[in-house]
Amino acid sequence: MWREGSLRRKRKDKNILHIGLDDIDSPEGGCTTHLASILVEKFSKEILEFVDYPNLIRLNPNIPWKTRGNGAVALRILVDKGEIDKVIDITLNEVEQYVREFSKLKSQPSIVFYVGEIPFRLRWFSLKAIRDVIPLSLAFKVAEKIGAKAILFKGKRGVVGALAAIGEPLDRGDYTFELLAYRTKEMQGKPRLVDRKSVLEMDKLFRNKTFLNVDYESGKILITPHGPDPVLLGIRGESAEAVFEAFKAVKVLEPVERWTIFRTNQATDMHLSKVNFVKEIRPYMSIVLKGRVSKEPKTVRGGHVVFSISDGEGGEVDCVAYEPTGSFRNIVKQLILNDIVKVYGGVRPGSPIHGLSINLEKLEIISLARKIMLQNPKCPRCGKRMKSAGKGKGFKCPKCGFKSKNLSKNVVETPRNLKTGLYTPPPRAFRHLMKPPQRIGKEKSAPPEKMLSKWHHP
Repeated sequence: MWREGSLRRKRKDKNILHIGLDDIDSPEGGCTTHLASILVEKFSKEILEFVDYPNLIRLNPNIPWKTRGNGAVALRILVDKGEIDKVIDITLNEVEQYVREFSKLKSQPSIVFYVGEIPFRLRWFSLKAIRDVIPLSLAFKVAEKIGAKAILFKGKRGVVGALAAIGEPLDRGDYTFELLAYRTKEMQGKPRLVDRKSVLEMDKLFRNKTFLNVDYESGKILITPHGPDPVLLGIRGESAEAVFEAFKAVKVLEPVERWTIFRTNQATDMHLSKVNFVKEIRPYMSIVLKGRVSKEPKTVRGGHVVFSISDGEGGEVDCVAYEPTGSFRNIVKQLILNDIVKVYGGVRPGSPIHGLSINLEKLEIISLARKIMLQNPKCPRCGKRMKSAGKGKGFKCPKCGFKSKNLSKNVVETPRNLKTGLYTPPPRAFRHLMKPPQRIGKEKSAPPEKMLSKWHHP
């Protein structure tokens, strides 16, 4: 497995060529990872050496102009110094052919080539692309500063993701794996033929090593997408070995064109930035904010649940659990004033009818306020609950008629069914970067030492 610097010292006649790809997928078809898988096959036939699995880097999930999963791919290969131009030509030929086949796509495909160690400037740019909004001008400025070569097709937007994928080599923090299998052209657009029972059995066998295979609340299978793209299924897990073995346990009832294992930042919460005050929030950021519940939850049209939190410095922001989060909303509904919580989610921009709001991904309850009720006293004569006798007149028993100005209401604390801790939506509501609870404690800090001998086909 690649370590910057060490490998270069061992092979002075070779360079690491990074190839970034983005914006090749769209709602109409095509897929960036599918093209990456085709390139993997092509480079393997050229006997080129990969220094890592293809890196699937998910970028800021809140960007409104993103394609489906806002994912970009980086391929990292060892190339003789005199062969770099040849590899670039091979890449361009494959991309041009792929883009031509999906000529009606609304996307703006881009490729970025970069040779050598990844500079700090590019790492910073990549993290910003995962957590925030990147202006196109910044992407081109960074590319120029580091000497990266950008090739654009039908627009400029894809250069952001292609460059960002190169700049995040997943060598200094957490990562996961995903095996993606692809359909033949004849099957694209048709229902995916994957045996449901085998997926359920696979999930039971590999539950500790894979994640987000099934949503048991709804019974929904999560490894198969539903669009016209060429992806047949995707199995996510903690290691390349786990996703490979899990894939073999699934019964696929249609031809598989190819499959590839990707190393990825999915399910790591890499997109989240901690902020301390509401004034730090900007549209489209993904944030973690601690605050006090300042407006109790209410259900609005569409089944969404809205409440507000205060940061203690005069800042207040709405937090929304949308209808697709299912039973998660039942937890949110139980919050009361003065509960202390951490909210995790994407910042939705304001509009003429509402301000900035946080689209909840998960909720951590830090402490619970006491739920207090005031009750009228019971009649000291007959035990019946008394009623108000009028303003300033005390209480009157509706049963025996006893009156008193000396009695006062009783303070009663109502038990809370809610407990402190972390709460998440059901798996079907998870976005790619959200870390599921079963991954807590399994975070990684260094790349794997070696690659599987068989990590793609063909």
